[in-house]
Amino acid sequence: MNNQTSGDSALQIMRTVPSLTIVVPCYNEAEVFIYCVDALNKIVTDLVLRKKIEKNSRILFVDDGSKDNTWLQITEAAKKLDYVQGLKLSRNRGHQTALIAGLSVVDTDVCISIDADLQDDIKCIEQMIDKYMLGNDIVYGVRNDRSKDSFFKRNTANIFYGSMSAMGVNQIENHADYRLLSKRALAALLEFKEQNLYIRGLIPLLGFNSDKVFYTREERVAGESKYPLKKMLGLAIEGVTSLTVTPLRLICALGFLTCFFSFLAIIYILVAKFTGQVIEGWTSVIISIFFLSGVQLLSLGVIGEYVGKIYLETKQRPKFFIDEQTTD
Repeated sequence: MNNQTSGDSALQIMRTVPSLTIVVPCYNEAEVFIYCVDALNKIVTDLVLRKKIEKNSRILFVDDGSKDNTWLQITEAAKKLDYVQGLKLSRNRGHQTALIAGLSVVDTDVCISIDADLQDDIKCIEQMIDKYMLGNDIVYGVRNDRSKDSFFKRNTANIFYGSMSAMGVNQIENHADYRLLSKRALAALLEFKEQNLYIRGLIPLLGFNSDKVFYTREERVAGESKYPLKKMLGLAIEGVTSLTVTPLRLICALGFLTCFFSFLAIIYILVAKFTGQVIEGWTSVIISIFFLSGVQLLSLGVIGEYVGKIYLETKQRPKFFIDEQTTD
């Protein structure tokens, strides 16, 4: 999706070399951190030397309450490397909250979010900067090849994106949280105050000029994935319930269908009774009870998910607390 307009040429003329913050959420990334900080530091150093970004650019690692020595490694790197800074949350709050915590302290012209596992192609950072200079406030990193994924993961991802689209959720297919945001796009994103965050679904709602860069995702350099099946399902449910009320409407439609078929069944039973064709037995009754009970429990579960979100939103609790922060 490219929303560039005729005004982009003017933006391109007005834009100067930007300062950049790369925001990297980390949770128990001790095994991969040394590779991540080295790779990102080289990228930033190179871009500064070639005057693609300003010297006051930085790499901000956000420790999401890690239980290993990730924070220790971040503080050591911050002492040795000019571009590295660290932010430590008081406890584990989840990837999306850690990301928004890092974004909330960014004060540079642009920011790029990327995971610490180095699966996203860091060479795209320069391409994102180039597209920003062309007048784009948002640049999405999009996977163009899922051949390395398992059959299950590839097909469930396709089902998820298809389902979200069918429910009216506008999100970029095969895009996770690898993206560039300009200062005004970031300011707009931070205007969203909800507790239940699904950032990749909120970004398209901003409406600013956008473009994409395409890449192939690699295997983790080290460590284990922090997104097993359970967390992926949780993120999918978060996305659906945070951005659309379609499931509630489906429940309503299901209720109408159930009532309609029940009405037909009542007519059939009455006709059978008055014509003397009643067949005694309990099978149909038991099936009906189990079916309707299942529908009711499923409906209550979906409604409960939405009610739970309303409960959390009305409390307006802080999303996170910052425990420590490295100094410049």
